[in-house]
Amino acid sequence: MASYDIIKAAYATTAVRRDQYPEGNVPEVAFLGRSNVGKSSLINSLCNHRGLARVSGAPGKTQTINYFSAALRRRDEEEGEQRLPFYLVDLPGYGFAKTGGRNRDMWSAFIGEYVTQSPNLCVLCLLVDLRHPGLAIDQQAYDWLASAGVPLQIVGTKADKLKANEKNRNLAQLNKLFPSDRPALAYSSLKRDGFGPLAKNLFERVLAVSR
Repeated sequence: MASYDIIKAAYATTAVRRDQYPEGNVPEVAFLGRSNVGKSSLINSLCNHRGLARVSGAPGKTQTINYFSAALRRRDEEEGEQRLPFYLVDLPGYGFAKTGGRNRDMWSAFIGEYVTQSPNLCVLCLLVDLRHPGLAIDQQAYDWLASAGVPLQIVGTKADKLKANEKNRNLAQLNKLFPSDRPALAYSSLKRDGFGPLAKNLFERVLAVSR
């Protein structure tokens, strides 16, 4: 049985406009969600690198597009090892609670430019707090992304804060509210629960555009 992990993660660059995107054709996996949904914590957890992405309790702390270089690794006893280079892209959260309208408009503009125009984006992970799957702000973000044709993976964060039956019920609600070509996945950044399915999912998506 194959196992998956993410290795050699490191900060790469920061951008606020298109001419600052990294050059080349390295596939990108982006992470987007409302402020304080746990994007930076999830990236750190996926990479098993506690200090990789900056984590803050203040909503809206990430105000730039931050790129982290890494490799997805698949290991199988029969097929051996395969590594796929890619970027994890940490996008600013939406629904900033403590920012002015001008900055909010600016951030929305460059987030929109990235998700619709980045040539290397292979999937965008839309993060939704699994405890609150039906928030209007998440539905608005999903509707906009889906209408733009952005390839999506829905990820329910903070899964460790729910009992098993609550987690299953809310995950089913995510699939109903945010339909995509693959089912929503639950994840706990604290315990790394859900790492295997999410890493496998990302490997398959990156592999599909790397061939």
